[in-house]
Amino acid sequence: MKGKETITEFFEQYGQVYEQQQFMVYRLQDFGCDSTYLPPNRRDFYKISLMIKGEGILSYADRSIHVKDASLSFTNPLIPYSWEPLSTEQEGYFCLFKEDFVDAGLKNGGLAQSALFKAGGHHIFFPEAAKMQFLGGIFENIFREAQSAYANKYELLKSYLQIVMHEALKMQPAATFFQPGNAAQRISELFLELLERQFPIDSPQQVIRLKNANEFAAQLSVHTNHLNRALKDITGKTTTEWIAEKITREAKALLLHSGWDVAQIGYCLGFEHASNFNSFFKKHSGQTPNQFRKTIVSIS
Repeated sequence: MKGKETITEFFEQYGQVYEQQQFMVYRLQDFGCDSTYLPPNRRDFYKISLMIKGEGILSYADRSIHVKDASLSFTNPLIPYSWEPLSTEQEGYFCLFKEDFVDAGLKNGGLAQSALFKAGGHHIFFPEAAKMQFLGGIFENIFREAQSAYANKYELLKSYLQIVMHEALKMQPAATFFQPGNAAQRISELFLELLERQFPIDSPQQVIRLKNANEFAAQLSVHTNHLNRALKDITGKTTTEWIAEKITREAKALLLHSGWDVAQIGYCLGFEHASNFNSFFKKHSGQTPNQFRKTIVSIS
């Protein structure tokens, strides 16, 4: 990079190369103060951050925690979070990687369900000085190795990553989360962000992972009734109404702009059977998918 830029600007410029990789590592100080933020359209990447110097508020759903200097955090791409910087200078590292990059032994049925990444799990730790020195050395090795020409460097990087995760599993989690001022507002914003992260559908192989209120509530670590109540109070709509509205809008876009058949579109949108998609679409649009597609074609 030339000079200091935000991570958002960096991924807008190099997004295609980024999406083709399974593992990347960066220094926090090479970016602006949004360096803990991963752009919403980067749906496939998990993240581990080691902050050596810096300060801010890290928030997950209706919980927030004050972070200053030594911290190690883990982020699941399906759990929206936000970072409010309280200092302009940050030092440390963050790495981004896809599900398949991590050894199966640390996944426990899927990385999103591991103790470090799952909803309701422990995502942030405050290592003591000796541990920070050790972890800082590991991350510096990761950073240097990622840029090396060693033929088997990715196997070595996996080993380093496993060491970091095991060290976190041995630590006590942070217990200083606090409730933001308006929890309902925050839950609503994060639900809408999480909903948007699943779209647009770019290929017939992309399938939305969260399809109903219970699944969204689980990702946000809140009870379904709590999520529904928050959304209703803040937006006037329930979780189910928001999901249905977004899926219907995406279905119309795919019927209009793609050549995929109805069954493919339905499957991408979470319907295993075309008949269920047909019923859903007709309920929310007044037409079957084929009728809608024919109507649009005839009008154009």
